[in-house]
This record gives sequence, structure tokens and C-alpha cells, in this order.
Amino acid sequence: MLKKGSKLYSILTGTCPKCQNESMYVNKNPYNLSKVFEMHDRCSHCNTKYKIEPSFFFGAMYVSYGVGIAFGVAAFIISYYFFKSSLKTSFIAIIVALIIFMPYIMRLSRNIWINMFINYDKNASKKI
Repeated sequence: MLKKGSKLYSILTGTCPKCQNESMYVNKNPYNLSKVFEMHDRCSHCNTKYKIEPSFFFGAMYVSYGVGIAFGVAAFIISYYFFKSSLKTSFIAIIVALIIFMPYIMRLSRNIWINMFINYDKNASKKI
């Protein structure tokens, strides 16, 4: 299911959307908060430019909203239906989940956004 060459592989691993041979991020750990947004300018394998245009990743904010809603709904369902928590406790669980997963949500949103515009090319790393 998570095979190299799929959009899902690039989105979940944060690899170059074109060749999927290296991470787009300087530091792979999204919880290193001082470097959560630091990305390489280009892929060293296929030379794909990550910031296609100035302010390209502003569009990822819209994706982030949807991803955050999905995480919040998941936190609510888990706390309310599986743990039988009260509504107040479930609301707190949503807030805690969003705070804990925010760095991951930000990166995941960027990965989804760039994969909407760049497709995988199995010959990309051979083109340099």
C-alpha cells in the first residue's frame, strides 16, 4: 500500500514528490520546533525546486485546516465513544491532540499541498 511511487508514500514520508529519494526537510523530526519549516531549496537527486513560486506554501494553510479538523474529529471519537468521556473531557482531548500533533499537521499539510502540483517520475533521478 505504501509503495514508492505513490502520492501517499511521498505525503507520509515527506520525500521529494518527483523522485521520492530524499526528505524535503532539513531535519526529518517535525518536533524540532526551531526547524519545523526549514526545507531544502531543491532535491539533490532530481533538482526539483520545492518552492515553486514565492509564498507557495501559503496554500498549505487551507489544507492544514482540513487535516486539523480530521485530527480533532478523531480525538473526539476516540475520547467520547471509546473511553466514554464527558463532552467537556472530549473537548479538552481535541485541544490537547491538536497541540501535540500541530508540528506533524503542518508538515503533512505541506506534503499534501506540494503533491497536488508535482507528480512522481520514476526516471527523475536519472535526468540530472
